[in-house]
Amino acid sequence: MPKLTTVLRTLALPVAALLAVATGGPAQARPEPKAPPQFVALHDVDPTIIQEMRYITPHNFTGAPVDGYRKPMCVLTRAAAEGLHRVQSGLLRRGYSLKVYDCYRPQRAVDDFVAWAQDLGDQTMKAEFYPRVDKTRLFADGYIAEKSGHSRGSTMDLTVVRLPALPTRAYRPGEPLTACYGPKDQRFPDNSIDMGTGFDCFDTLAHTLDPRVQGVQLANRLLLKNAMEAQGFTNLPEEWWHYTLNGEPFPDTYFDFPVDRRSLSS
Repeated sequence: MPKLTTVLRTLALPVAALLAVATGGPAQARPEPKAPPQFVALHDVDPTIIQEMRYITPHNFTGAPVDGYRKPMCVLTRAAAEGLHRVQSGLLRRGYSLKVYDCYRPQRAVDDFVAWAQDLGDQTMKAEFYPRVDKTRLFADGYIAEKSGHSRGSTMDLTVVRLPALPTRAYRPGEPLTACYGPKDQRFPDNSIDMGTGFDCFDTLAHTLDPRVQGVQLANRLLLKNAMEAQGFTNLPEEWWHYTLNGEPFPDTYFDFPVDRRSLSS
C-alpha cells in the first residue's frame, strides 16, 4: 500500500497544472524559507561530535526518508550547538563522544510523521520501533504530535559512544527487524553504549528513569543525563535520548526551512 503522504503529494500535482492553465504559465514555486542567522551547522561548531542522522535514511519508524531532510547534517541554534560543544569537551576527556540522531526538525517533517501515523495500513517498521504499541495509540500515548520542540531548533536526540568509535552498519530495507527494547546484541547494531533500548523506541522502557532499567544501562543513561544537565539542557523523561536547551532562543517559533546548508545564513 502506498504511504498516505505519497498519495497526498500525487493528488497535489493536478493543482499545479490547473494553476498553469489559469495563469498562462507554470505555477511559481514559493522560495524555500531560510534559517535565521542564529542557526548553524553543528559540524562548524564542533566537528568531533558524531552525526548519524536517521530521518534522511529509511531506518526510522516510518520506514522511508522523511520530508524536509535534504542533507545528513545536524542544524541547531548556535546557543544549543555551543552547549553541546561544552558537553563534548567533558566527555572526550573521559573517553566518550556524543552522537546525534536528530537535531532541528522542519515542520514539514513533523507533518510527515502525522500523516504516517494516520495511515494505519503502514506497519512496515512496527517490529523494531513499536512492537508493543498499537498504531492507533501513537497520538494518545504521546509518541506522535502535531508540533515538536525540535522545530524550534534547540532540541536534539543523542547518545554516547565509547571511543574509539566503531562504525555502525547501514540498514538494509526489508531486512528482518528486532525489537528496540531487546538485549543490545539482539537489537539493530549501534555503536552507542547500551542505553537499554534503541533510539526512537516507542515503549515505556525508553523512559529515562524507568525502574526496570538498572545496572550498566541506568549508569549509561545517567552519564548522558548528568553531562547534559551540567551544561544547561533538560531531558524529556519519556525519551532517554531527547534534550532541550534551557532558555532556548525561539521558545514559541516552529520553523520549516529544510535541513540543508543552503538554508543557513552563513
